[in-house]
Amino acid sequence: MFSFLREYRHLSRPILLIIFAEFFIQLVNATFMNLQPLYMKAEGFSDPQIADIISWRFAGVLLLALPLGFWIRGKRVRNLFFASAVGVPVFGLLIILCTHLRLEFGLLLVQFLWGASFSFIQIAIIPFILRNLPAEQHTAAIVLSTATWSLGGICSAVMVWVLNGWNPILFSERNMMTMVTVVAFAGIFCVRAAKLVEQTNSQVNEKNSVSYDWSLILKALIPALVIATGAGLTIPFINLFFARVHHLSTSTISFWNFAAAVLVAAAGLWVPRIKRIIGYTVAIPLSQTLAVIALVFLASTEWYAAIPWAAAVAVGCYMLRQPLMNMAGPMTSEVGMKYVGKKNQEMTSALISAVWSGSWFISTRFIFGNLRDTGWPYVSIFLITAALYAVGVILYVFLIRSYNQRIKSGAISEQ
Repeated sequence: MFSFLREYRHLSRPILLIIFAEFFIQLVNATFMNLQPLYMKAEGFSDPQIADIISWRFAGVLLLALPLGFWIRGKRVRNLFFASAVGVPVFGLLIILCTHLRLEFGLLLVQFLWGASFSFIQIAIIPFILRNLPAEQHTAAIVLSTATWSLGGICSAVMVWVLNGWNPILFSERNMMTMVTVVAFAGIFCVRAAKLVEQTNSQVNEKNSVSYDWSLILKALIPALVIATGAGLTIPFINLFFARVHHLSTSTISFWNFAAAVLVAAAGLWVPRIKRIIGYTVAIPLSQTLAVIALVFLASTEWYAAIPWAAAVAVGCYMLRQPLMNMAGPMTSEVGMKYVGKKNQEMTSALISAVWSGSWFISTRFIFGNLRDTGWPYVSIFLITAALYAVGVILYVFLIRSYNQRIKSGAISEQ
C-alpha cells in the first residue's frame, strides 16, 4: 500500500531541507488562507473589504514575478529561500497587528510585502529542483514540493480544529495565526542547513540567455491563466462560504480543511505512480473534470442551504474537489516546464506565478468583491469558476497533445 513512498527515498538531503523550509512557509500560507478571512470577519470587515485587502498579497507576487524571472536565469537562488523564510513570518505578524489595529493602509502594504516574500520561493523552487536533481527524480521532488501546501494545511487545520474547539477564546483566529507564524521561523534553520554546490543554467550561451521562445511560453501560460482566474473567485473565500451560507464554526471548518488536506496530500504523493501507469494524457483531464463536477454540486448547495443535510453535501463535494484538482497541479507544472525547454524554464516559472497571482488579484479585488457588493450569491460566483475550470481542462488537453508531439519530433526530451 505504501510502496509509492519508494519514489522519494533517493532525494538528496539539501533538496529535502529546502522543501522542509518551503513547508514552514506554506504553513503560514495555509493558516492565513483559512483563518485570515474569518479573523477579518470577526474584526468587523465586510466581504468586499476582505477581498480588497487580501488581493494585495497577490499584487506583490504579480509585480515581482517578471523581473525575478529574468534575474534568476543562470543565478544561484538559495539566498532567495532565506528571504522567503524570513519575510513571510515577519510580514505575517505585521498583518495580524495591522488587522487588529485596523490600520488599513499599513495592512495593504504588509499584504503586498508578504506576497513579495512568498514569491521568492514560489518562483525559484521548481527551476532549483530541475537544475539540482537528475531527471528521473524531477517528478518526485516537484510532487513533494507541491505537497508542502497540503501538508501545511493538515498541520494548520488540525491545530485550529483541536485548540479552537477546546478553547475558542484563548485560541482565537488571531492567536492561532500568531502561534503558527512564530513556529514558521524554523524555516530559516532549514535553509541554513541545506548546503550544496548549487547548479545553474550557466551552460546556456550568451545569445540564448537573453532570448526566449515566447510562443511556447504563451501556450504553457494560457491554460494556467484560465484555471487561475476561476480559482481566485473561489479558493480564498471557501471558508466564508461555509461560514455565511452553512453557518459552520471556525473549529468545524478547520476540521474539514484538515480532512481535505489529508486527502490532497495522499492523492499528491501517488502522482508519480499515476503518471507512470496512465500518463499525463489521461490523468490530468480526468482528475480536473471530476473536480469541476464536484465544485458544481458544492456551489448548488446554497440553493437548498436551509435543508439540514445541505451542509453535509457541500462538505462531501469539497472533500472530493480538493484532492482531484490539486493532484493535477504537479503534473501540469511538469508538463508546462518541460514543454517550453530548458532555456525558458525560469521565465515560465516566473510568469506562471505572475499569472496565478495576477488572476487572483483581479478576481479577488475587482470581480469577487464587486459581485458580492452587488448582491451576487456564492453559488453564481462558484459556477463561474466551474465554467472557467472546464475551459482550462480543454486547453490542457491541447497542451498535452502538443507536448507529446514535441517529444516525438525530438524537440524536447521527456526526461
